[in-house]
Amino acid sequence: MTVTGLDILLRDTEQIRQRNIGLIVNQTSVTGDIRYSWEVLKTHGIRLKKIFSPEHGLFATEQDQIAVTYQPELDCEIISLYGNSAETLLPQREVLDNLDLVLFDIQDVGSRYYTYVNTLALFMEAVSGTDIEIMVLDRPNPLGGRIVEGPILDMAFKSFVGIFPVPVRHALTAGELALLYRDYKKLDLKLSIVKMEGWRRSMLFPETGLPWIPPSPNMPTFDTAEVYPGMCLFEGLNVSEGRGSTTPFQLSGAPFIHPGELSRQCASCGLQGAAFRPVWFKPTFHKFSGEVIGGIWLHVTDHERFRPFATGVAMTAALRKLYAESLQFLSGVYEFNDTIPAFDLLAGNATVRSSILEGKETGVILASWLKEEMEFSSFKEQYHLYDS
Repeated sequence: MTVTGLDILLRDTEQIRQRNIGLIVNQTSVTGDIRYSWEVLKTHGIRLKKIFSPEHGLFATEQDQIAVTYQPELDCEIISLYGNSAETLLPQREVLDNLDLVLFDIQDVGSRYYTYVNTLALFMEAVSGTDIEIMVLDRPNPLGGRIVEGPILDMAFKSFVGIFPVPVRHALTAGELALLYRDYKKLDLKLSIVKMEGWRRSMLFPETGLPWIPPSPNMPTFDTAEVYPGMCLFEGLNVSEGRGSTTPFQLSGAPFIHPGELSRQCASCGLQGAAFRPVWFKPTFHKFSGEVIGGIWLHVTDHERFRPFATGVAMTAALRKLYAESLQFLSGVYEFNDTIPAFDLLAGNATVRSSILEGKETGVILASWLKEEMEFSSFKEQYHLYDS
């Protein structure tokens, strides 16, 4: 069984006992026997001064892009790092004054868009040049640490869903990403990583033996996380990504979709490890709330061969081919950005969307980032903390 950085730290807390500590955590910060870190650390006599919560809040009570206003009552100050403006993503200087160590312990899902490690990156920038140490209590990348997928972020498209210059599926842990970001930004920062035991890069989350704690409201299972690197792209379309259902991201649909037709078109793309089951469903909130809409349930049939980002792009291309008059790439405010389409922020460039709009062959589009994948696969090895 994999032992997380939190459980490793708890074996010897003497090293942090005399320090003034802040936590960047949410409900996934649990021990192997499912106890919250902030409770266990206090039983060890740790001087816990502040808790910083990311998007969705400490207990993931808020939906995406909703300012976190409610905080549960704990015998510790709780500060939200997700409010109504981009400025709220950074800790204010005054809340850092009495801290000398901040522990980061949140379960990531292995996709560049997922915002928790982006919160870590911004916090690292905020404390650069101070005496505050950042200690990452490492956790598994649920998608493993070997397979890289998608284009590397064009930094002209930097946003809260794209801070790290990495592919969509980066195959790094939070600790490894922190090391990469420190180098990339040349931060004057004391950074330490508490490594896991028993995790290998070949492991998917079910192989770790750890309990899956939903890290956000629409990430209920590992199955969700596995398809998320591709299906999150639908946040940038007038197509439901399954929010408002019990299986978000596995389900997708819209009123203009004919399920059987779309299923056949997706199947014709030759994608390996995926099956496209035609369905009808009724979202209870978010896009098309209360409407019965047609769509697809995306099944993963081969974990090794399945490429979620390629699948999401291919499905978008299929939608464009079948429903060009109805499909829209959304504009407006998305994660505090109102100048770049959400689809482009997620893809990390404008090229994927323009290629789809130009009607390029799906295979040509999917091949366009293969060189970047190979280059990053080699580059990232210098940050590996774990063997294959």
